[in-house]
Amino acid sequence: MANTIAAVYVQTFEQIVRHLAQQAEARLRNIVQERSTTGQSHNWETMGQNTATAKTTRAQATPVNDSPWGRRQSLAATINVGDLVEQEDPVQMLVDPNSNIAHSISMAMKRGLDDSIIAAAVGDSRDGDGAAVTFPAGQVIGSAATLFSYDLVTEAYEKFMQSDIDPSVRKCFVVGPTQLRKLQQLTEFTSSDYVNVKALATTGFVKAWMGFDWIVSTRLNAPTPGTDLECFACTERAIGLQMNRDISVRVAEDPSVSFAWRVYAFGTWGAIRVEDEQLVKVWVKDSLT
Repeated sequence: MANTIAAVYVQTFEQIVRHLAQQAEARLRNIVQERSTTGQSHNWETMGQNTATAKTTRAQATPVNDSPWGRRQSLAATINVGDLVEQEDPVQMLVDPNSNIAHSISMAMKRGLDDSIIAAAVGDSRDGDGAAVTFPAGQVIGSAATLFSYDLVTEAYEKFMQSDIDPSVRKCFVVGPTQLRKLQQLTEFTSSDYVNVKALATTGFVKAWMGFDWIVSTRLNAPTPGTDLECFACTERAIGLQMNRDISVRVAEDPSVSFAWRVYAFGTWGAIRVEDEQLVKVWVKDSLT
């Protein structure tokens, strides 16, 4: 006689949804200049440095130095994400699909915001006439064969000093997980002679070190995926973000599809690299050795 008791075993289910590992917040939004705007584009006005000269005679003509004005222009674009829940779905589930989907797509939008900032940081910029401004070679250190190192960190800081960046301006360094691991192997990053050991114990890495706030991102540009990575160091004046419409999430019934629930998120913004000297691209081999 067959043993059929297994057919009536009870199955239990969670009443909450555990969202799988993913970046939940925008990590780079607080390192840019953000402006609330309503236009399709936003102009970021710039002015270069003037040069003072000696007055050599009495009653000398007042100099006219022709101050070097410039402009960068950001363009707004809308990104969105959505899902659909049939009316019969919630009444057959222990969990609320609408609220969980809304949370999931909200996290996707925040990652999309980081993607826009990263693209603006290391890609082409745009001048006031709409022409592309390529990333200046003089603001790139390292190569696809360069290992991340203490010396590379100091070289990035040296770049800022060579450009006369105000030492009091906040500076950030955005790296990938492999570069963080490399830092964790450096005595200068882990010894109490150099850093606050309590920060290591609580977060695993020092968030402020060598004049930089450190941010780890898995979304950095990889010219050759799995081989190299474009990290970057920047000041808070490097990138401009025009925010036309912040991230918005909507849940509503759609009469065109059996009154199914539509879960939708969107946002409209544009990011641009405003000043090249305020950002250093750090091109590295994405490896420990």
